[in-house]
Amino acid sequence: QVQLVESGGGLVQAGGSLRLSCAPSGRTVSVYAVAWFRQAPGKEREFVAGISWSGGNTLYADSVKGRFNISRDYAKKTVYLQMNSLQSEDTAVYSCAGRKVSTATRAESGYDYWGQGTQVTVSS
Repeated sequence: QVQLVESGGGLVQAGGSLRLSCAPSGRTVSVYAVAWFRQAPGKEREFVAGISWSGGNTLYADSVKGRFNISRDYAKKTVYLQMNSLQSEDTAVYSCAGRKVSTATRAESGYDYWGQGTQVTVSS
């Protein structure tokens, strides 16, 4: 069973930074594009950022553009989400998702593998 495992969540003050990591665990399969989604209490899960297999194409939600940066390290098979200037509205469970296609998409349904999520809490 392929799993994606997130790490790096925690409690941070408004204006602070966190870096989330996403790496595969278990049976290795081809996971090309990767994205981060988040779900705040009482809200639907929403797309945050995505990165293509080559790393040359990235997507961001308008709400995080200019504050968050998605990147990948091929040697470590890890995708990172650097989150800066965090705001209380960024509080959510962040999950990474992977798909067997080279380009990322904003649609949840486009992803084949999901992690269980990591909690990010921003205190004001």
